[in-house]
Amino acid sequence: MRTIQLFLASSSELKADREQFELFISRRNNQSVPKQVYLKLIIWEDFLDAMSRTRLQDEYNRAIKTSDIFVMLFCTKVGMYTEEEFNTAFGQFQATQKPLIYTYFKDATISLSAINEDDLTSLLAFKKRLKALGHFHTPYTTTESLLLHFGQQLDKLADQGFIPLNNLAAASTSGVSQHHSGTGDNIGRDQTKIGRQIIMGPGSVYHENKGKD
Repeated sequence: MRTIQLFLASSSELKADREQFELFISRRNNQSVPKQVYLKLIIWEDFLDAMSRTRLQDEYNRAIKTSDIFVMLFCTKVGMYTEEEFNTAFGQFQATQKPLIYTYFKDATISLSAINEDDLTSLLAFKKRLKALGHFHTPYTTTESLLLHFGQQLDKLADQGFIPLNNLAAASTSGVSQHHSGTGDNIGRDQTKIGRQIIMGPGSVYHENKGKD
């Protein structure tokens, strides 16, 4: 059995999306486990909130460093711990080519009265930083579109041999509807290459060769 470890990072505001993502991975495992591949999803809720010799965040960071894929969801803010997790994943990727990094921005309707100035500042600063890194996040408007896009990415990774399984799912979304309004989801325009060059579409890192951003 080959285990592919995925780490899902996000703030508490996207709890519902994390729960749906977890269900999605569970359904994919129904198809992949018989083919000797297990997708192990790690989310921060899985860690025991117990006393440790170090910060609990250090436990998350260690899990990130041993992961094959890092997925980050953000919406109205990017908290310091979520950003630290991204930094850990990016630093590890630069050093070892893993984990592959996907960032997804939920383009949701927000009431002006609900906007927090500090949260907005953190969001804009993080987007600016991603742009400077040459890393383009993937916007999504619904959980269905998020799962559709990530399911397609898993299939491409399988086709390229990163996941040792062809056609990980006959239906790329395990029942997720493929009908969208066409607003902001950027579905179907990304390409994947595994090797010295990695271009993981609009939702992940561009890396030309080891050691170069």
